[in-house]
Amino acid sequence: MNNALFRDLYDLQLRTSAEVDSASSYIRLGPLWLAKYPGQGFITYRSIAPEVDLEALIGEALAYFSADPSIEEVEWKTRQHDDLPDISRLLVKYGFVFDEPETVMIGTVESALRAGADLPTGYRLEKAENEQDLREASAQAGAVFGDSPERTQRRCEELVARANAEPDSFEMWLVRGPEGDVVCTGRVDFVAHTDFAGLWGGACNEAHRGQGIYRALTAQRARSAQERGKKFLQVDCTEYSRPILQRAGLVPVTVTTPAIWTH
Repeated sequence: MNNALFRDLYDLQLRTSAEVDSASSYIRLGPLWLAKYPGQGFITYRSIAPEVDLEALIGEALAYFSADPSIEEVEWKTRQHDDLPDISRLLVKYGFVFDEPETVMIGTVESALRAGADLPTGYRLEKAENEQDLREASAQAGAVFGDSPERTQRRCEELVARANAEPDSFEMWLVRGPEGDVVCTGRVDFVAHTDFAGLWGGACNEAHRGQGIYRALTAQRARSAQERGKKFLQVDCTEYSRPILQRAGLVPVTVTTPAIWTH
C-alpha cells in the first residue's frame, strides 16, 4: 500500500471515536469530539467543512472545558493534511500553544516483524504484569521525555486505572538492563473495531540506544498486535524513533502537532 492509501485508512478508522474510546466521557459539538480525561480535555475531528465558523467552534469548545474546574489543560490535535489554513492563527488567538510536531507513521504488522532484532546479552524483554511494572514503565518514560513529576504521576494513574478497567485493551512491554532496571518501554493499544494497533510511549534511555533494543521492543508489540488479529500499526513518533520505525516498514502519512490550552 502507498502512503496515500495508509492516510485514508488513518482518517477512516483512527480519528474521532477511536481516539476517545478510553475517555472518561465525551460529547459531540458539530464536527468536533470533545473528550474528558482526568485533568485533561481533548479535541479531535475527522473533517471540518469550509463553511463552518471555525473561530466560533473553538470558542464553544473552550467554554465547555472551562466550565469544568477539574480540567487543567486542553489539547487540540491538528493534522498537517487537513484543509484548515486558518487553524493555527485562530488557536493561538484563543491561547493555545503549539507543542513539538510528531510524524504519523503507518505500516503492516508483517513488515515490523521482519525487521525485529535480538536483544543484547544481559537484557530481557518482559510484559508488564502488575501495577508495579506499570509504575516502573511510567517513571522511565517520563524521565526520557522530560515530563514533570506531576504529569508523569497523572499519566501513571491513568494507565493503572485503565489496566484495572480494560485489561485487554493494551499491553505494556519493558526491557530490563543488566542491572535489572527498566531501560526501554513501549505500549501497544488494540484499537477496537479497527484493523489497527497503536504503538505509544516508546522510550529508550540514551545510554542504551544503538543496540537494537527499540527494534526488539517494536517487533514484540507487532507480534502482540498480530495475535489480536490486527493488520496495521500506527504511531505518532519523534525524529528519534522515526528512522527505526522506517526500517520496520512504517511510512509517514501526515504530521500531527498538538496545541495545548492551559486553564
